[in-house]
Amino acid sequence: MFRHFSGLILLASALLLSSCEEKKEAYLQLIQYVNTFVGTDGPGNTYPGAVYPFGMVQLSPDNGLPGWDRIAGYYWPDSTVAGFSHTHLTGTGAGDMYDLLVMPINSRFSKSLTPEGDYRPYSLFRHEQESAHPGYYKVLLESSGITAELTTTERVGFHRYTFPKDPASQIILDLGYALNWDAPVDTRIQVVDNQTIWGYRYSTGWAADQRVYFVMKLSKPFDSYQLLQNGKPVGGNVAEGKKSSITLNYATDEKEEILVKVALSSTSIEGAQNNMDQELTHWNFDTVVTQTAEAWEKVLSSIKIKGTEEQKRIFYTNLYHVFVTPSLHSDVDGQYKIKGGETRQAKGVDRYDTFSLWDTYRTAHPLYTILCPDKVKDMVASFMAHYDETGRLPVWSMWGNETNMMIGYHAVPVIVDAYFKGIPMDAGKVLEACVASATVPERQIDEYMKYGYVPHHEGKEWSLSMTLEYAYDDWCIAQLAKALGKDDIYRTFEKRSNYWKNAYDPVSTFLRPKDVKGNFLPGFVSKDYSAPYCESNAWHYVWSVQHDIQGLIDTMGVELFTAKLDSMFTFAPLPTDELPLFSTGMIGQYAHGNEPSHHVAYLYNYIGQPYKTQEMVRRIIESQYSDKPDGFCGNEDCGQMSAWLVMSAMGLYPTNPANGIYDLTSPWVEDAVINVGNGRTFRITTVGQSPENKYIQKVTLNGKELETLQISHKDIMNGGILRFELGPIPRK
Repeated sequence: MFRHFSGLILLASALLLSSCEEKKEAYLQLIQYVNTFVGTDGPGNTYPGAVYPFGMVQLSPDNGLPGWDRIAGYYWPDSTVAGFSHTHLTGTGAGDMYDLLVMPINSRFSKSLTPEGDYRPYSLFRHEQESAHPGYYKVLLESSGITAELTTTERVGFHRYTFPKDPASQIILDLGYALNWDAPVDTRIQVVDNQTIWGYRYSTGWAADQRVYFVMKLSKPFDSYQLLQNGKPVGGNVAEGKKSSITLNYATDEKEEILVKVALSSTSIEGAQNNMDQELTHWNFDTVVTQTAEAWEKVLSSIKIKGTEEQKRIFYTNLYHVFVTPSLHSDVDGQYKIKGGETRQAKGVDRYDTFSLWDTYRTAHPLYTILCPDKVKDMVASFMAHYDETGRLPVWSMWGNETNMMIGYHAVPVIVDAYFKGIPMDAGKVLEACVASATVPERQIDEYMKYGYVPHHEGKEWSLSMTLEYAYDDWCIAQLAKALGKDDIYRTFEKRSNYWKNAYDPVSTFLRPKDVKGNFLPGFVSKDYSAPYCESNAWHYVWSVQHDIQGLIDTMGVELFTAKLDSMFTFAPLPTDELPLFSTGMIGQYAHGNEPSHHVAYLYNYIGQPYKTQEMVRRIIESQYSDKPDGFCGNEDCGQMSAWLVMSAMGLYPTNPANGIYDLTSPWVEDAVINVGNGRTFRITTVGQSPENKYIQKVTLNGKELETLQISHKDIMNGGILRFELGPIPRK
């Protein structure tokens, strides 16, 4: 579903004129194919609001209701608006952020639409009166007749409210508003003059110590205001406490516009003011909409495809989500906050955070090395800054906090992959950080080193999954150490990379958890979602040996490996099976809605049955993605679900995300041209593309036929043409 608004038509015309030198009109105006509402229904947990590529601000509507479906603040089946908050997580299972809620109302609004409390929807709305495109959101607030529009720069949220005539119009800023895991602990609002407000919101939740400073500027002076401090009126020009809010009073004429700029900073009010002074000195809302759309057009243009209109909508919507996170964390002068309130400075790079690494190391970060290696440089620098600040690399970090959510030390494969792809870094210090992160006595890493596996303890979770994730990351460390001539480190981590074998049970032929005595746990049922498996079961994690696929084949034997892989996609859950909420996108036991399964369809390439990869990847694309609000079969997870689609649609996939090799399958789109920088492009083209012609008959790279269905990162970045000849019959 995608609704245009009149401004988008004007915007498209402006962008078209500015791109008049572009000859290939079929590749212009890619933002028109992005539906920012995809993922707002079903389990996707995305938000539809305005964000700049990798921006600090995520300005989006909140329905004002709590719950799993509203993790991102907005849920498609809802019909209420509580306001527009400036920070959100996209596609996660973590209910945090929602900072700085702003909402316009007037005398038409009579009472809250739900019982009073922290959740106070102020208006009804209908989807027919709502529209969006990258960097822009618009909705008619039916309970007041006010039209709200949102856009953003990198660090400044920009609102435009069009009011009806009313002597009692108001704009509310509520720092006490909270949803789900989020809770304010200290807030402050100070009225500076009748157009300027500043303050801060400290909160706890998933991010234990989040600090957001702000400066709010209004285009029209307010007539008066009311401050609330912990729910009670307070005099003067300051409210501070656990919860504070302010109501600004206006008399408005018919169709009068009031604009609001809100600059953010993690460091200080001065930092927020500096961000505003550098990024948004004017009041031309439409100019910012155009500039942000141009920024989105630029990143979307990094890949230009040919295909059906539906394919373009799905492809570019997913490519859009790839660039939503990580999020900018440093101010324009490089300042940023770490946990505890201390300020640091990034020099020569941007500091990023919001790293969902258990998810994104698999596909999103390898894709970044192709599309934006300059950003990868800054991301690696951000990892190393985190190491300097905490003594280890990030696990799942956001707004200067380490959440320690999920498992592994998956900054390691991202860094190692970047190193071998030539991303600039201090390799010696990087190795030091990797080793430190892999040897800290926490998250059962000490037990992993002692036993050669993570033993299961009653009351603890994910032991088997930890063993496998640690072993993969250890392989990455071994490769880096080997390249740097650190033989002792190489041997240590090469040995550790084989610890996955300690979990193999030749009787059940699965990877299973053990106790501290080395015994497999009793009562094993392969399809059970039991505590030792992280959001998964034994079927999912038996394949989690991306660094040693041949070793897994040798351990099982090729016949058993093949039979088990076939069963993965055919052993369907029973109607009576109780599946957890993260087990979605099911094809047999394969769960595309959760990340451990994402590489599994490509394993047929390793046993001489690539036609099954070609069948299954097409099936996953066509059954698990769409251009509708429920277009994700599971949590979108900060770009990972989308990156899988983008790469697979082009016929590429990093089965081992850190070895610089991409496995091939039949492309879903007819043609894709990737801008790889330095004036070079890499074109993936097909002959005979159709829904029926899903099987590869022949592949050539720059005119030379490939002997294996793999290409290297270097092949892509050198530029050239990868040509697939497709047909309706498998080439076995």
